[in-house]
Amino acid sequence: MWLFVVGAGVLGGILSPAAEVAIARFLPRAGIRPSIPVQITTAAITFAACAAFSLRLGITLSLPAFLFLAVMGTQLGRIDVARHLLPNPLVLTLLIGGLLLLMLPALFDNQAGALGRALAGGLILFFAYVILALISPAGIGMGDVKLAAPIGLYLGYLGWTQLLYGGLLGFIINGLVSIVVAAKNGRISGAEVAHGPSMLLAAAAASLLTL
Repeated sequence: MWLFVVGAGVLGGILSPAAEVAIARFLPRAGIRPSIPVQITTAAITFAACAAFSLRLGITLSLPAFLFLAVMGTQLGRIDVARHLLPNPLVLTLLIGGLLLLMLPALFDNQAGALGRALAGGLILFFAYVILALISPAGIGMGDVKLAAPIGLYLGYLGWTQLLYGGLLGFIINGLVSIVVAAKNGRISGAEVAHGPSMLLAAAAASLLTL
């Protein structure tokens, strides 16, 4: 089992720089390829996320979808931290790729109910963020609204508990980060703290730590 977990982590570590090369080539708006220290950090985070998902899910048909989330989510978080940007093509890739990969267990492992819940979860979290963006446009950007759809998809697949906790935890994490930034800089505005990484971290935590 541990060999499998490490292998999943190594796969994530290999896919991380490959994703960075593809993003730099096909999405110049997302910026050039990051510096070596950032590449190493991103690969390490991806390694850890892939290993954790493989330990949580085991050898299942749903695992490829969550490895995809680990790779793409880490890249989205990196870009949002650096540029306060969640590129539409990457968010759409995460959404469509996640949906297609989650169809595998639905078709071959009698998980059609989980897929239906995933679709509902994506819609619920998306529209929740739409409402929040209308109420507080300075705090929630449209990139965050769009990212809510694939995050809701993944959390909904795992269960309603994960969807609830993951959705709420994103705001808690972002609030804590905002406090740290405010303490460091002496002031803060909604534009200073990227919300996407908090959403992704909350989704990972809810997926890995809740039953």
